[in-house]
Amino acid sequence: MPTQEIPRNQWSEFLNRFSRQHEGWLVTLEVFSPDIGGDDSKGIAISAGRTLEHHLTHTILAPAHMWIQRTNQGAEAALEIESEDNSKTLVRFRSSVLPEMVDGVVLD
Repeated sequence: MPTQEIPRNQWSEFLNRFSRQHEGWLVTLEVFSPDIGGDDSKGIAISAGRTLEHHLTHTILAPAHMWIQRTNQGAEAALEIESEDNSKTLVRFRSSVLPEMVDGVVLD
């Protein structure tokens, strides 16, 4: 699958679009770090879950790099964010499809 690094000066715009397009999608969140500690209010926050019972928020401190992984058809399959301490957070979609293929399918 093709992977593209998102330039830092485009992160805000990219993440705003990414969040709107994929709101309500099923995801898997993986954190790769030898030393996983508590979250802080600084950095990039990833929130998933529709109810308080199933809600998760993970904050990535001192993000350094961001990549988007796409399928061969161009659908976004995963988002990877690496921190300055080399820990990585991976958000994978349970189904990788083009957003226009599911418009109106995801219920509020």
